Amino acid sequence: MLLLAFFLLGTAFVARADDHLILCGGPALRQWEDLRREHEQHDRWWANFIRASTLRMSQIRLEHGEGATLVWLVYRRGYLNRGNADNKPYLDWIESLAKKRNCELIWIESGEQAIKAINARSPRSIRTFDFFGHSNRHAFLLDYGSDIMAISKAWIHQKDLAKIRRNVFHREARCQSYGCHTGESMSRSWRRQIGNTLIGAIGKTDYSGIGQGIMPTVSGSWIR
Repeated sequence: MLLLAFFLLGTAFVARADDHLILCGGPALRQWEDLRREHEQHDRWWANFIRASTLRMSQIRLEHGEGATLVWLVYRRGYLNRGNADNKPYLDWIESLAKKRNCELIWIESGEQAIKAINARSPRSIRTFDFFGHSNRHAFLLDYGSDIMAISKAWIHQKDLAKIRRNVFHREARCQSYGCHTGESMSRSWRRQIGNTLIGAIGKTDYSGIGQGIMPTVSGSWIR
């Protein structure tokens, strides 16, 4: 009976240690995007990446149970700047969403802070990792067009992946980037540095369906 009690206690500890981490980049400002040709514009809706994050949270709760630990890393400055431009309290709204979904919200201001937050998780605790935001083939762009048109001031480059402690990821962690072009280079670097597969896009990703509850799609294909 004593051995059984220790086994059950250990099992409960492992279950509590599981983390489902979502990294969320920020939107561009409309004042910059309105200068582009219409078919080249981004982020007409401020909450593309926020809504995609909450859709993924619902999926995780269905797959892993209502008690699944959700950890939401959100690039604060992007939503502060967009909120100021739109005269909307987006930071408050995001905090309300996190509270409603019983989610641990961690505001970040840089790629370095994002990496620090990831590294702070317990060993082998991260069971899923998802990125929603702008990206190119070499980097997650936490910021894109928030301060300067078409320029990123905060990112995690594939060269920065070596700074992430690979032992915070479970050996069977499911990792996916919903940013454009990640599968064209960064997925390979992720596998080499982190040890897990990162599902990434060959081509551009499309967030137009998220208002109807459809996860982002890709113009080309997803690659592991």
